[in-house]
Amino acid sequence: MSTDGISPEETRKRKFAADCFKKATEAMAKQNWEYAVEMFGVAIKMAPDNLMYRQSLRGVQRKKYKDNKSGKSMAFLSVNSVRSKVKKARGAKNWTEMDLAAEEGLAINPWDAHFNADLGEACRERGCLEVATFAYETAIENAPENKDMLIALARVYELRRDYNNAVKTLEKVIKLDPLNGEVRTKITGLGADQVIDRGGYEGAQNTRDVPTAPKLGYGDSVKDGAKNPQDVLAPGESAENDLLRAIKKEPANVAGYLKLADYYKREGQFEKAAGAFKQGLDVSGDPNVREQMEDIEIEMVRRNLLFAKEAASQNPDDAVAKQNRIDLAKELLEQEIEVFSRRSERYPSDLKLKNELAQRFMQANKPALAIPLLQAASKDVRLEAQVLVNLGMCFLKQKQNPLATRQFKKALEKLSANEHPQPFKDCHYWLGRLAEEAKDLTTAETHYLEILGLDYSYKDVSARLEKIQGELGQSGSGGLGDSEE
Repeated sequence: MSTDGISPEETRKRKFAADCFKKATEAMAKQNWEYAVEMFGVAIKMAPDNLMYRQSLRGVQRKKYKDNKSGKSMAFLSVNSVRSKVKKARGAKNWTEMDLAAEEGLAINPWDAHFNADLGEACRERGCLEVATFAYETAIENAPENKDMLIALARVYELRRDYNNAVKTLEKVIKLDPLNGEVRTKITGLGADQVIDRGGYEGAQNTRDVPTAPKLGYGDSVKDGAKNPQDVLAPGESAENDLLRAIKKEPANVAGYLKLADYYKREGQFEKAAGAFKQGLDVSGDPNVREQMEDIEIEMVRRNLLFAKEAASQNPDDAVAKQNRIDLAKELLEQEIEVFSRRSERYPSDLKLKNELAQRFMQANKPALAIPLLQAASKDVRLEAQVLVNLGMCFLKQKQNPLATRQFKKALEKLSANEHPQPFKDCHYWLGRLAEEAKDLTTAETHYLEILGLDYSYKDVSARLEKIQGELGQSGSGGLGDSEE
């Protein structure tokens, strides 16, 4: 290892990258774009975190294609195989390979928003945050209304502690999706991050990592008997107390309560967070604050339920632990139904919210209430396939078999075994059961065979298929499974 902490191998790579960069710039001067692209391409492989190399490569790629905004002629013939490489690398969490695959795609079309976003994701995971920022910003230049890309860029800004740009980016998301409560909450949280960052508390993992809190100021130190001046806490020495001071200074400013609540959330002090949100709600009457308070209250019940499940599993004979788990599950479901019902009224066009509420009604065995919500949610193409499956389940509960069959068949048109294995199997299973009930054994057999081709142990399918084939006279000897060849 060299004295500056860089290995000889790394030093060699960076020197080679610098040499390639020099050759590339010389080629640029001669407008030899092909060679410049080649040399910059080598440079970024040797030094993937070098922003200037990436920017220079993208610039000459655009020059190569005469700034046509579409890249290589008939690029669509080449990009699908590259997108498959990106997908495979992402699935394996091989970020270096994903980086290289994204660059391969950008060599075909340097304006492609998705390849730029793929590069941003890979570089973020590799810790190359400057390059990730550049890649996501380029992606958004070419897809300015892509909410997922905007949120991803905001995340990179946050990682770099560039909170102002993170907030500005998320505000663009709100303009595109005014009903996105999660993003609104995140914007509020970024304000708290700024306070914590300025106070130097980012390194503390929890409140135990912060020294025993001195008194807030002279008045508190005298009242509480501080013996030394060092015990008096100055501004900037405690994130919590800085936030409390801000509230004391401006008690009518709701932002102070929200920042304090977010701080408590990060510390895992959910009850204190709920209390701070309640104070903010009392001050403002803002329904957005109410929603944040409700979210934390729901999270508290979820955590309690998790603990109750663990206790019940560790003590299976403990009737009290078992009942506690049942009671908390019921409490959570009732609370979610109440909250989601109120929000569904407030945001009538939010189809994801309707779907969430419908799922809770299904859990509560209230299919009649879930059906109209699911029918509305099916208009969202992103939700449609799973929503149709759920509609089929609701109609089954209502004993409306023809309607259930129709929904399952519509769902199968939009499901693939590779991308949606569970709903795909569920649909075939219930269509098989419905066909059995209708005495259409051949159709039932077809559906069960589809499932067994994917999952031989799924439910009771193998037993049902054996029974059906016996009734159809196909279970005797001489079948393919009995062949010795």
